[in-house]
Amino acid sequence: MSFDPETRRQELYNLMGDLPDRERPITATTTGTDEHDGYLLEKLTLDLNGIEPVPAYFARPRDRSGPLPVILYNHSHGSRYAIGKDELLTAREYLQLPPYVEALTGLGYAVLAIDAWGFGGRYTRTESSIFKEMLWKGQVMWGMMVYDSLRAVDYLVSRADVDAARIGTLGMSMGSTMAWWVAALDPRVRVCVDICCLTDFDALIESGGLDGHGIYYYVPRLLNHFTTAQINALIAPRPHLGLAGNRDPLTPPQGLDRIDAELKQVYAEAGAPEAWQMLRYEVPHVETQEMRQAILAFLQRWL
Repeated sequence: MSFDPETRRQELYNLMGDLPDRERPITATTTGTDEHDGYLLEKLTLDLNGIEPVPAYFARPRDRSGPLPVILYNHSHGSRYAIGKDELLTAREYLQLPPYVEALTGLGYAVLAIDAWGFGGRYTRTESSIFKEMLWKGQVMWGMMVYDSLRAVDYLVSRADVDAARIGTLGMSMGSTMAWWVAALDPRVRVCVDICCLTDFDALIESGGLDGHGIYYYVPRLLNHFTTAQINALIAPRPHLGLAGNRDPLTPPQGLDRIDAELKQVYAEAGAPEAWQMLRYEVPHVETQEMRQAILAFLQRWL
């Protein structure tokens, strides 16, 4: 039987619980605009899901006019719920400086970051309480988070100052997982960069590492249908860079070996072996300066 990526994308999407209508209109309200040395920052409130408003930042270089290539920046978790999208502006202890808003706009990219459910301006309830209420309603917290990110792509392509043919996504930790799920589900995302969370599900079980991820991470019945490599195969042949630490408990080395081998085969069969790269470093769950340089070079090459 031949592999049909669109059928598999729909299968993956269907595992994400009862989601809002993908066709409902999106509205955006600008709540402020800040001028910085190298970029302009729009503060937005987006209606992505019809349930609760989504605070967002859209940054663009001051010296460039549109349409611009754009990065959907996915923030991390780190049990610091009040930070959310502000990570784009201020970085985190496990991220390099300068913050990604400066690094990306300095290269000519626009950037969008939204607050995920339970983070930043949406930090009004605990992760556990959100998960439990959603479960009762047939929703999956991770599914609702991914849904908002997919709708964020819908919002981006509606903007006249965005080049809809040049959309990339990146993130660290939880944001890394978001990057590869969104890229797998949405072919409009042309480039994917994930930092320190390309986690092989089976290897995580084998290593006893399930508690390393928050409860948001777990999707019912997912392992009955997909491995991590099979989700990421849906990104091929689009460019995809994965970066990992060999001493990171969230990405057991044997799982990284498995994913890398399978995706090398997938990309070779797709005729794009150079579009998949996994870079590994002898570090724990952190971005290094060497990683940062590789990320920016990859974006400049492919986006």
